[in-house]
Amino acid sequence: MAIEQTLVLIKPDGLKKSLTGNILSRLSETRLEIAAARIVSVTKELAEAHYAALKDQPFFQELIDYIMGELHERRRVMALVYHGEDAISKVREICGATNPEEADPRTIRGAYGRITTLGIYENAIHASATPEEAEREIKLWFGPDEVVYHIYPVQETEVKNPKRLIWA
Repeated sequence: MAIEQTLVLIKPDGLKKSLTGNILSRLSETRLEIAAARIVSVTKELAEAHYAALKDQPFFQELIDYIMGELHERRRVMALVYHGEDAISKVREICGATNPEEADPRTIRGAYGRITTLGIYENAIHASATPEEAEREIKLWFGPDEVVYHIYPVQETEVKNPKRLIWA
């Protein structure tokens, strides 16, 4: 059994339908730890980088619009990193099949997902499928200083004069 991390996104439809608490409760059944969490306004660049492997698919633009919240007037997602033994398979089992109509009704996608009349899968949640995908996605959505446990190599560097927002 390997210690892994996996990216979980509660997508805009999950936020709009106020499913965050229900989804987090279901994910707690995995007995994994949350190693990072944040609310993210998804830019086009982030969306395209996240779905880069699907860029040649005819539904690519719909995926981008969906994850950016264009379809739900919720232009954000909740991004989390779950950490622990066999994190990827444990989370994916609770999430269920990507296609909500094929997902077991006891899974998150089976309970809360749907396919729109346009054929878009609104499946409420994303979970990394492989260790390689998890590493790529976690590094895309989080900086190393935002993740409690470092299972991927990090390095310290000195940053001079970074601009950042402060409270007025």
